[in-house]
Amino acid sequence: MNNATKDVAGGADLPGPGAQNDLDAMLAAAGASGAASAAMSGQRCGVIAIVGKPNVGKSTLLNALVGQKISITSRKAQTTRHRITGIRTRGATQFIFVDTPGFQTRHATALNKSLNKTVMGAIGDVDLILFVVEAGNFTLADAKVLSLFKPGIPTLLVANKLDTVHRRAEIAPWLKSMQERHPFAEFVPMSAKNKGDIERLFGICEKYLPEQGWWYGEDELTDRSEKFLASETVREKLFRFTGDELPYTSTVVIDKFDEEPSKTHKRFVRVAATIVVERDSHKAMVIGEKGERLKRISTDARMELEKLLDAKVFLEVWVKVRSGWADDEARVRSFGYE
Repeated sequence: MNNATKDVAGGADLPGPGAQNDLDAMLAAAGASGAASAAMSGQRCGVIAIVGKPNVGKSTLLNALVGQKISITSRKAQTTRHRITGIRTRGATQFIFVDTPGFQTRHATALNKSLNKTVMGAIGDVDLILFVVEAGNFTLADAKVLSLFKPGIPTLLVANKLDTVHRRAEIAPWLKSMQERHPFAEFVPMSAKNKGDIERLFGICEKYLPEQGWWYGEDELTDRSEKFLASETVREKLFRFTGDELPYTSTVVIDKFDEEPSKTHKRFVRVAATIVVERDSHKAMVIGEKGERLKRISTDARMELEKLLDAKVFLEVWVKVRSGWADDEARVRSFGYE
């Protein structure tokens, strides 16, 4: 169908099951080991994969580690669809983080097969794996991801969303049960929203990275292009403003990304994006009454892109219907999936 609608927006052994003291001791020990490693001299550099089932906070964690938003976040599961590299250089150490899609255990579509292939590729050749789960929880989907890990690559259990656990005394026995599932190198109960926890995680990760020269410049934050970041930004706003109404198979394609000279702005970027949905009813959902929802998506995306790119952005957004694209391997590849 050619119909389209647009909008323009100008570890150590665990303590036995006890209570809060056990968890505090565990956290203190992890912090001390991190501080000791930070004193080591010589450049270090390594790749750290952030892996887990959908919606456990992987992208939020990556953004916190990099110190800037480079991976989109959403309450909606299956938001991240690409291998996204975030880079953070601190002192003599360069951390190269790889955020992966949540491993898909349902619906064997061409899109989901592509996402799982991305996850498998990311964990095969790294120096360290951060296995992210929700603190106090371990589901069949978590177990499926854990079964993918190859022996020989040190893995940290990152028990995320600790801030949502009301009875922290129960975490220590839960961690002991996790120790029986996999030989984790260390356990890191934390919240990706807590700056102190992020600092502690840097210290823990550092000692697992090899001594070698940096791969990227000191100020680089990601290996992804600005065009890619534009598509992800529009997609994030799409999911934010449609909530659970819109199937996750909707995607965004950037048709044009041009930097143009400007007499009034130090940088001016013109972007044309297409939101691809599978049904006419989905298209109507995205557009909203009198086009108001599409306008909000476009305006919010433009404002965020202006901050991200440090430029004046002219953003044009279309909505098109492409039935069954998520089941079509050729089309999945044409939309930029591996």
